Amino acid sequence: LHTTVRFLRKTGTEQRWLERHLKDPFVKASKQQHYRCRSAFKLLEIDNKLCVLRPGLSVLDCGAAPGAWSQVAVERVNALGTDPAVPTGFVLGVDLLRISPLEGAVFLSETDIADPSALRTIQSLLPLGKADVILSDMAPNATGIKELDHQKLISLCLGLLNICQSILKPKGTMLCKFWDGSEARLLQNRLKGQFWDVRTIKPQASRKDSAESYYLARLYRGK
Repeated sequence: LHTTVRFLRKTGTEQRWLERHLKDPFVKASKQQHYRCRSAFKLLEIDNKLCVLRPGLSVLDCGAAPGAWSQVAVERVNALGTDPAVPTGFVLGVDLLRISPLEGAVFLSETDIADPSALRTIQSLLPLGKADVILSDMAPNATGIKELDHQKLISLCLGLLNICQSILKPKGTMLCKFWDGSEARLLQNRLKGQFWDVRTIKPQASRKDSAESYYLARLYRGK
């Protein structure tokens, strides 16, 4: 019996990605500072510059897995009550994937935020039924077709914007990731229709060759 064993070898692209990943200062820093992934530094940078998160705020983290943004939110809103001198906040994370437990946060794993039953559960968990801040680092499963992936992510953001009326407090904030493409302006205009202040942010922790940016929308006009 002759058995042919096929050894799996990394492609050139995979090898280059792995080398870049291992050299990435944000990957190293996330391990040193015990964040679940490098994306924590995107939120840290945005918050350090623009004060999105403050003690006492209620935060809904959409696309939360593996939980790095929730880690940052727990720290910044004082969700654990570690500083008795400031108000205690609340962090709720939601994702289609499973999220490992995190002290100071409540997670809804394997949950589709677009599902009406999920929305009701979210409202029941948020203090007073609404959030001060909605964070979204959501991304669709990539197809490799740039424009299609862009459109799918814009659709996720628009869907989240549609449910703001149910879960975001007046004058609240929404921070959402998008990929550059033909429909980015559409999302921006929709945000401008519902928030008084909308700006585009490209954190240093977003790789330079990435199409990723964020819209920060503040002062929600909703009732």
